[in-house]
Amino acid sequence: MRDHSGLLDPVQWTIAAERIDDRTYDVILTAELDAGWTLYTQENSDESGLLPIVFRYDETGLTLVGTTQREAGTYKRAYDHIWDAEVGKIVAGPARWRQRLTVEPGTEQFSGVIEYMTCDDEQCLPPDFVDYTVRLAPLRVLLDGTEATQPSTATTDVADLTPTNISAEPLGECAATIATSAGSGSGIWTIFGLGFLGGLLALLTPCVFPMIPLTVSFFTKSAGNRGEGVRKAFLYGFFIFLVYLLLSVPFHVIGGVDSNIFNEISTNVFLNVLFFLVFVFFAFSFFGYYELTVPESWTNRASSAEGVGGLLGIFFMALTLALVSFSCTGPILGSLLVGAMSGSGGAMQLTAGMGGFGLALALPFGLFAAFPSVMAALPKSGGWLNSVKVVLGFVELALALKFLSNADLVDHWNFLKLELFLGLWIAIGIGLALYLFGLIRFPHDGPLKKLSPLRIGLGVATVAFVLYLGSGFLPNERSGSYRPLGLLSGIAPPVCYNFLQPCDCPQGLDCFTDLEAGLAYAKEQNKPVMLDFTGYACVNCRKMEEHVWPEPEVYPTLRDEFVLISLYVDDKAELPEAEQQTVQKPAGGTTTLRRQGQKWAHFQAANFNVNSQPYYVLMSPDGQVLNPPVGYTPDAEDYQAFLECGLNNFRRLSEL
Repeated sequence: MRDHSGLLDPVQWTIAAERIDDRTYDVILTAELDAGWTLYTQENSDESGLLPIVFRYDETGLTLVGTTQREAGTYKRAYDHIWDAEVGKIVAGPARWRQRLTVEPGTEQFSGVIEYMTCDDEQCLPPDFVDYTVRLAPLRVLLDGTEATQPSTATTDVADLTPTNISAEPLGECAATIATSAGSGSGIWTIFGLGFLGGLLALLTPCVFPMIPLTVSFFTKSAGNRGEGVRKAFLYGFFIFLVYLLLSVPFHVIGGVDSNIFNEISTNVFLNVLFFLVFVFFAFSFFGYYELTVPESWTNRASSAEGVGGLLGIFFMALTLALVSFSCTGPILGSLLVGAMSGSGGAMQLTAGMGGFGLALALPFGLFAAFPSVMAALPKSGGWLNSVKVVLGFVELALALKFLSNADLVDHWNFLKLELFLGLWIAIGIGLALYLFGLIRFPHDGPLKKLSPLRIGLGVATVAFVLYLGSGFLPNERSGSYRPLGLLSGIAPPVCYNFLQPCDCPQGLDCFTDLEAGLAYAKEQNKPVMLDFTGYACVNCRKMEEHVWPEPEVYPTLRDEFVLISLYVDDKAELPEAEQQTVQKPAGGTTTLRRQGQKWAHFQAANFNVNSQPYYVLMSPDGQVLNPPVGYTPDAEDYQAFLECGLNNFRRLSEL
């Protein structure tokens, strides 16, 4: 950069001051460097002719607390051909230093000066000086005699949350394709598929299944010709799909107000306990102890509107079906709603799930109207429909424990640990097996004369699943804990969270949950860092830790080459009062960070413009991002390529 006179000006300084208490202040000195230019740090000797950076203070009326400490900037110590010596230098900014000082009573201002020299590969500029003055009441900074932009003392930048100022521009691009392919698209289709499966299950319940032949028969017989009947049946199916799609619209409005709202909902302790109770309530409804229904007035209004005729009449017929079938579809929709809000896709995931559910529920009405002969092959209604509901009741009961586990993990109850969770699932599985084999019955079950092959097959599969759950108590020599159950990743508590064989980090790796301690250790060991933005209630985080991290090509790299720092964005632990801060939100406005998880969630969003987990950032100990970060990356080869890319870039950076 050149100044207004055309002279080179490759270093731009900004000075800020923060009031700590009535007599204590911090001065923050920040330098932005043009690409290719360097600053020589304080530890250099001036014997070779270079001028190391010097911070001088007019100490009249003030006392320095310690020395001026470097907090940010890419630092390297290497041979420099200009000085024919090994020197320490800042090779990329922004570089930041901080000096704490105390002032004597009555002091109104203090001043300082920065002396520095800057060079690139071909030339050095003459030593330069920056004079500044800090006036205390009100707090403001004058830089070279001109008032500088002074941040409000009521807020702080995200950089002040941590000992490093992140340089989020990746050093290398070798993993860019991995970063762009690891988004949420696959998650959307997974939720759509799960919604479609939920819709198929809803079709097999007593509230919906008997309606198929009745409704199709109504359209085919009331129409003037077969073509018109098929058209109306397809319209009816489309409106069923539309009704369930429209249910997700309010959640887009909620998500637009606060992009982090779904993460807050999915990790809220009160809501998770409420979801647990609701799912248990749903389960006993499926068992037949009571019926769930929407208010009768809703159903009556929808039914009366069917008489309008035309498209509107068909729409209200679809709405009536959605309302009267709620006792069977409600629990399934509740599972879908909560599952979607627990993911990282927010309202879009919910829309995908509702769309899949509505499509599965709508298809039979159009297809059987077009091919009525196929409908004759449908099984007759009977006791098997109630059996489907009871089986779904056992599933709901098992899933309810997931939400109680979320609350336990997030709020650190240390109650529902792995052994108890698996034990309860085993008990539920045994109950389901006993029901399928006809050894126990529920209120609406008729007499069971004989076991059908399907029922026997499901019973055997349930027993096999119970045995599989029991294998979760087998030891894992690598981690010193239990063997992870792949099918339950993200549903069961983390493997390390147990009573008898606990471990601090996934797979027995060494990890830090404190950013400052992790960065200090990385500097000491001269290793790159992996920031692991994760969550106690994060399903995909557990899948990565239990499926990808243990892979032979991934595990040694994580263990030997990186310092792992896991930052839990849903940690509800209160921050010490001194650390609670009001910060600027990336989307505008301010928020007060009172919990540990809020701090890391804000840190992630402000630095990387991402608020989903898992999210992995490889960087040097001084804050240089090494390659494009990635999210959920279930392919071990892709994840290893991401790690190797960052590692190679760190080695290249170390050679500068």
